[in-house]
Amino acid sequence: MIKGCKICGISDPDTLNFLINHPHPPTFIGFICNYPKSSRYVEYENLKKLLINNPKQSYYVAVLVKPNINILEKIKNLPFDYYQLYDCTPEEIKEIKEKYQKKIITAFTIKSKSDLSNYKLYSDYTDIYLFDSKGYEKSQSFDHDLIKNIKLNKELMIAGNIQYNEELKSFKNLANFIDLSGGVETSGLKDLSKIEFFLNKVNEIKNEA
Repeated sequence: MIKGCKICGISDPDTLNFLINHPHPPTFIGFICNYPKSSRYVEYENLKKLLINNPKQSYYVAVLVKPNINILEKIKNLPFDYYQLYDCTPEEIKEIKEKYQKKIITAFTIKSKSDLSNYKLYSDYTDIYLFDSKGYEKSQSFDHDLIKNIKLNKELMIAGNIQYNEELKSFKNLANFIDLSGGVETSGLKDLSKIEFFLNKVNEIKNEA
């Protein structure tokens, strides 16, 4: 059952203000904190300025790829509710969760069924599972049928080049949250008209449930 969504890769104050003041704001708002390959990466000083804005009804998410101690110490006092972690072992996630007292979104990048072989190893330290493509900074899709029969004891978020105008009902029995970044962009920039459309569609489908 779809409960909400995440808009990821926010890097400018206008988009952030639009999101947090929207009548149907996203459940999560994500910021790329340590992955300069991404065009959506936000340097620390700019991140501090962005996060002055009160999210009101949304959770702030730090998106981190194999974070080292430097970035973790740098952002530890910023108002993030969740850390979304890529390419970390269960032991690394356990240590981060315990040390920084954050909720964890554990991201798995998927191309084939073998990429799902060890997701159960993370269940003790994960608050939400995210199944994404292997595109990282590129918007790529993966076959959602690969996760159709996965049984999780936690909530599930799904990403992977999902577009703002896709038929969301196809995800109703697959995930709790839908994660968009490139899918609400035009020419690499967040498009407020696409975000508006998407947030309203998510609200509709939540109310249908």
